[in-house]
Amino acid sequence: MNEQFQRTESILGAESTARLKKCRIAVFGVGGVGGYVVEALARSGIGVIDITDSDKVDITNINRQIIATHDTVGCYKVDVFEERIHSICPETTVNKYKGLYLPSSSKSVESLQSDGADETKMRIYTEKDYDFTAYDYIVDAIDNVTAKISLVCEADRAGTPVISAMGCGNRIDPAKLKQTDIFKTHDDPLAKIMRKKLRAAGIRRLKVVCSEEAAMKPSGESRSPGSSPFVPASAGLMIAGIVVRDLLEV
Repeated sequence: MNEQFQRTESILGAESTARLKKCRIAVFGVGGVGGYVVEALARSGIGVIDITDSDKVDITNINRQIIATHDTVGCYKVDVFEERIHSICPETTVNKYKGLYLPSSSKSVESLQSDGADETKMRIYTEKDYDFTAYDYIVDAIDNVTAKISLVCEADRAGTPVISAMGCGNRIDPAKLKQTDIFKTHDDPLAKIMRKKLRAAGIRRLKVVCSEEAAMKPSGESRSPGSSPFVPASAGLMIAGIVVRDLLEV
């Protein structure tokens, strides 16, 4: 028994724990929700984790993102996570995509595209940069609707399971989170927009984690959504748990 994972193996069994080591998961977006997905997947012993994110840790992330500390402010999130994952499980392979994911059909791609030579420019990754058939599961934890729809469609074409995070901002009650199909969601503006676009794309089902809590109105003059330490973290842990259970069919 691998001592590091003996507590996991004691409930899942040696065979299932070994299966997780052979799995490859892609997580798009490693912020409040996606960060906790990556954390739990690493602690579950997933063998290969691909992470895509363009952001650096900001001081405003400290209230809810697991890698955000005063020591990591200004560092690229994928770099911090690579180090963190290896500190948890040195054997895990980490593939980093330090940039923004957008479908190649997006009008924004041409204006943002960079060959990576100029560090001041943002690197753009499209569906052409990934082999979606290589993944055992895809986690969508990004905010951009166009990118989210693209990921779902690419996963559908590849026959790869995918799960999407819905809105977690302006909410404080993690007990209101649930797993459901996006076409059964309500009172979630993000899900409403996605439902329409998914229907147009011919997608008839999508597993999501969403909140049934009515979104609060943030106080002050900020246009950015408010956030809590509880809901994004809980959503991320829920998603990781769903991924592992689906992989093991338990």
